[in-house]
Amino acid sequence: QVQLVESGGGLVQAGGSLRLSCVASGRTIRGYSLAWFRQIQGKEREFVAGISFSGNTHYGDFVKGRFTISRDNAKNMLSLQMNNLKSTDTAVYYCAARDGVWATDVSQYEYWGQGTQVTVSS
Repeated sequence: QVQLVESGGGLVQAGGSLRLSCVASGRTIRGYSLAWFRQIQGKEREFVAGISFSGNTHYGDFVKGRFTISRDNAKNMLSLQMNNLKSTDTAVYYCAARDGVWATDVSQYEYWGQGTQVTVSS
């Protein structure tokens, strides 16, 4: 069993930056694929970025070079650096883990954090 806890959300002006963190406990995440999803109010949860256990990264089309996902297996931690934020990035951001190859489908992830709110003012 893996427990995930996100932090780092908040209110930021458009064009600003935030860094989200996700700390895992219960077991090592070394062999897990990890990802960030977000859920905009009234919409379905969507894939933001993912990182495989080997360190390969993948991003949603809307990211367009603005976000960087990284992992620190020694600290059992996942991060998401978000730059040049837009009002359309306002959402609850969730970290997720799965024991397998990376995926973009919400249903493929077994473990989820509780989410952290990111609000970007225009």
